[in-house]
Amino acid sequence: MKNLVMDSKIIEGVQHVQFDSYKDERGIFRETFRAEWFPQVDWRNIQANRSDSDANVLRGLHYHHNQYDYWLTPRGHIRVALCDLRTNRSTFLSVEIVEMGGDIMKGLLIPPGVAHGFVTLTEATVNYIVSNYYDGKDEYGVAWNDPELGVDWKIDDPQVSLRDQNNPLFSELDEVSL
Repeated sequence: MKNLVMDSKIIEGVQHVQFDSYKDERGIFRETFRAEWFPQVDWRNIQANRSDSDANVLRGLHYHHNQYDYWLTPRGHIRVALCDLRTNRSTFLSVEIVEMGGDIMKGLLIPPGVAHGFVTLTEATVNYIVSNYYDGKDEYGVAWNDPELGVDWKIDDPQVSLRDQNNPLFSELDEVSL
């Protein structure tokens, strides 16, 4: 397999994985994750999660201090928004928009301190592998529509959970330096 891991040109530490596809009369095969692709991540406490959403659902923005997320979208189409909240990085407050799913089969590694969320453009499934078991102590959020972050979701009136509606503005957060 010759999957290609590429560094983001916008946010330090974000990586995109372009999958090789092998097609025959039965369908398509893709290798979608190997821990060795990301030697900077300690995968000892790996956990795999799945999110299924209707169209026009927005989840986020969330971030962690001690956890990497690796996302792929095997069903549907999503628009991912990333924003670097790490004050000690040259890409601080940079925003990256990534389309995933459908014909755009790829993986996305999100490092600690980078806020992340997605809006579903169709019904969609997002599989994500995280580098720590969930315990709630490393779950943080920032307002998905904070004008200071300037994320252009390119969608009107998304369905947003009460939790995400109540996330604080960036100006209300403690400094994130990782």
